[in-house]
Amino acid sequence: MRYRIWLLSILASVSVGASPLLAQALLPHTTRINFGNLEEQALNLAREAAQLAQFEQYDLALPRARLAAQLAPKAYQTQGILGSIYLRQEKYAEAIAALNTANTLKKDEPTILFSLGAAYLRNKSYPEAISNLKKGLTIEPKAASAMFDLGNAYFLTKRYDEAVTTFNDVLNLDNKFWAATNNIGLVEYERGNIDQAITKWQNSLKQAEKVEFLAAEPTLALATAFYRKGDREKAIQLAVQAMKIDPRYGKVSYLVENLWGDRLVADVQIVLSQPQVKQILDESDLSTRQVTKVRPR
Repeated sequence: MRYRIWLLSILASVSVGASPLLAQALLPHTTRINFGNLEEQALNLAREAAQLAQFEQYDLALPRARLAAQLAPKAYQTQGILGSIYLRQEKYAEAIAALNTANTLKKDEPTILFSLGAAYLRNKSYPEAISNLKKGLTIEPKAASAMFDLGNAYFLTKRYDEAVTTFNDVLNLDNKFWAATNNIGLVEYERGNIDQAITKWQNSLKQAEKVEFLAAEPTLALATAFYRKGDREKAIQLAVQAMKIDPRYGKVSYLVENLWGDRLVADVQIVLSQPQVKQILDESDLSTRQVTKVRPR
């Protein structure tokens, strides 16, 4: 499942503090607090936390974000960044709590509503996700990534017509948003419209090529559709290509996470079981195990 965590947008509203450049290298591992101006220091800490989170240094980011929220509990930025970091760590209950606090403090901030919608989406609380994303889009209607999240929420609740409409709205804003085209294909496949799904996945690959991205997902989806239609040679060729790009798509759990529906998941497992495809996956698993065994001297 793809979704935007709006750290950068929230960070932009934290106007105090040092330059974000090379923050991960320059920030100290301990934080000293001057009790003269707690809110300003809290915003600085929130900025540092957001910068560190961008580099996935959560062991440094989270303590700063927590301290910032404690020092300035009524600053929506501190609560928002704390919630966004929790969301990145897949701690959805904590993320929702912090982001709801931020939303209470500033109800008209779309970045908070978008993050809250993403948190509810990941937590499988779809009505709440839809509600918050729609509120945010009322304020900032041209946020393509938030609109994409909304389309995903509609898809997961089997509101297929609304999902397709919303994904098309995303494409009207950004005609290179290949994931939106890909997900229309996911919808159409679940509705039994295999030829329409194939067209969407082919278009998705063309869009991805324009941004110089090798997209494993529509490649594997195409493989599945072609196999279903009887073109097994082409299907296996595409599936091998997809696994070479990103072998994570060889795991059913990863496909489900990326919104593959029941029909597509059932069909892709036949493709993934083919010897040529399975060989790529086995080699990938072996390589991963070998890397894991390496220990520094």
